[in-house]
Amino acid sequence: MWNDNELNKMVEGGIPFPMLSDQGGRVGEMYGVYSKEDGVEMRGRFLIDPDGNIQGYEVLTPPVGRNVSETIRQIKAFQLVRENEGTKATPSGWEPGKKTLTPGPSLVGNVWKEWKVEDSK
Repeated sequence: MWNDNELNKMVEGGIPFPMLSDQGGRVGEMYGVYSKEDGVEMRGRFLIDPDGNIQGYEVLTPPVGRNVSETIRQIKAFQLVRENEGTKATPSGWEPGKKTLTPGPSLVGNVWKEWKVEDSK
């Protein structure tokens, strides 16, 4: 209902990924975001890969909204890393088409040499 009545009016074309409605809080209890006492869930999003592994999550109190654009950016970053079998990494603020990093021992402590804020623009 929230997607049909709210999100599709805020995001042109609607949300391009599946969303879960958890009436009753069963899934929220499994992820530790449901308050039985209040009967509500914290606002959360969980990025789960095709193998069922949680790759990222964010949980906020109800008055604070999430950034759908950031969620989509992160999904694209996880997809790129998966497609390249971990041979590429995406730095903070990475966008599709921008520079990636090559993970490995030589990168540890040297990200600043490889990636600068202007690289992400």
